[in-house]
Amino acid sequence: MPRTTTLECSGCPPLRALTFDSLGLIKVLEVRDKQRGVPQVVERWGDPESSKCVMAVSMIDRNSQPLLAVARKNNEIEVLSPVNGDIQTTISEASGLDVRCEENNIAGLHLFGKQNSELDSRYCTLLTCTTKGNASIRSIELADSSTESSCIDSPKTWNVCSGGNILCCKVDRHENFALFGGKGVEINIWDINNLTKIWNSKPPPKDNLGIFTPTWFTSAAFLMKDDHRKFVAGTNSHQVRLYDISAQRRPVLSFDFRETPIKALAEDIDGHSVYVGNGSGDMASFDIRTGKMLGGFSGKCSGSIKSIVRHPELPIIASCGLDCYLRLWDTKTRQLLSAVFLKQHVMHVLFDSKFDVKG
Repeated sequence: MPRTTTLECSGCPPLRALTFDSLGLIKVLEVRDKQRGVPQVVERWGDPESSKCVMAVSMIDRNSQPLLAVARKNNEIEVLSPVNGDIQTTISEASGLDVRCEENNIAGLHLFGKQNSELDSRYCTLLTCTTKGNASIRSIELADSSTESSCIDSPKTWNVCSGGNILCCKVDRHENFALFGGKGVEINIWDINNLTKIWNSKPPPKDNLGIFTPTWFTSAAFLMKDDHRKFVAGTNSHQVRLYDISAQRRPVLSFDFRETPIKALAEDIDGHSVYVGNGSGDMASFDIRTGKMLGGFSGKCSGSIKSIVRHPELPIIASCGLDCYLRLWDTKTRQLLSAVFLKQHVMHVLFDSKFDVKG
């Protein structure tokens, strides 16, 4: 049974979260107490298998027919219902792209929320990108798990880098632009409607000692809902960088956070605050307009943070990582609300903002 930490936590308002771990399990946690409560694991989907480690996730969070896409280490993508875990379709990524080697796993995944009225809910559109930069957009017919998935048209494929490894991939809110970056790959932004690259970052100059920092982006996030021109990126050299593609190719602001690589980033709904987590379990929030640290999150994490997610409505963020805990924090006070031990390394977390406590 999951156990909570011994820290005194005030508990969480009603919410629902999904976690994805290194053995491929999807765990659903809920707080049903209308006052304050501790998240409880109410469902577990899948069987534990290391080859099914979750590499990337994406969810269409809506009231009617929500969808969840999960990319696994064996290069299969499952599209399922986040409500009950029923698999709608399974996609063998190896059939579409060159991902035959284990070094070319899926690094980026996005499930498009735009709905074509003619196609209705029988289809979904996915963007995928592998570590070697093989990107693809395809529309898939939804069926049940016993039926092979089929594309309704030929997939659009292109390459986003000529070398290095892609480690981060993000799509803006309006789903018109996507950014890619990684180890040896400068951040580049593509117009995904016509598959053209519109911008490419330039590395910072050498420091006053003449030392050049190698390109190594680990995470990125678009800063504003309605503006794809500003985004924030974290690096392996423990730097957080703000870019404005309408201003210049180099970062307009950069600052260091502790001494270990940045592993996770999340933007706040206010458009100017970001949450940063690193490889030693430190978390803090920053005002990206000035680079000032607003404060650290109380309660030390024991391992590298792998994912940070801001709840779209409640003042709560979730973090998870290699210490096997899901932690929920108050965005205003930065105090720990609850922590649940989940037994496996937790790779990703998502909120189901449409969760409603009935009765």
